[in-house]
Amino acid sequence: MWGLICFLIWLEGKGGVFYVQERVGLNGRIFKVIKFRTMGYDRDNSRLPKLLRSTALDELPQLVNILKGEMSFVGPRPLIPGELTSQLQAQYRSAVRPGLTGVAQVLTSKNASILEKARYDLWYIDKQNILLDISLILRSFWVSLSRIWDSLAISKEVKPS
Repeated sequence: MWGLICFLIWLEGKGGVFYVQERVGLNGRIFKVIKFRTMGYDRDNSRLPKLLRSTALDELPQLVNILKGEMSFVGPRPLIPGELTSQLQAQYRSAVRPGLTGVAQVLTSKNASILEKARYDLWYIDKQNILLDISLILRSFWVSLSRIWDSLAISKEVKPS
């Protein structure tokens, strides 16, 4: 699968196959998150970037970040340095390893505000347990395979404070 995606990105786009960006991880350490590149395409002639994003396949290279111990499968999304809204939030979030998926990714719209997603991430940090993680992983597969993330509404299942 990786090889096919790499080949299609190389074939259709200009530039590299991967997109690398600094993010904040455990204990506030900066690391480089890896994704398949979905920018720099001719929007009129390529459906590949939209397909990769709508199925979350652009996130697949983050498995390398998980193997390196920089991320986990489930946790708050790793934010860009400077994206944290408060010192307290930064301290709280950096106490756990960021995840490939999380509550905000499977229960909210991708268009939800950073603050709204942060509420879900903080809720997860308080409530995290193995059953919740398994549930979020299974739900992530469902959201990705059904390609519904673009249309998700804010979930009523979790009411973060």
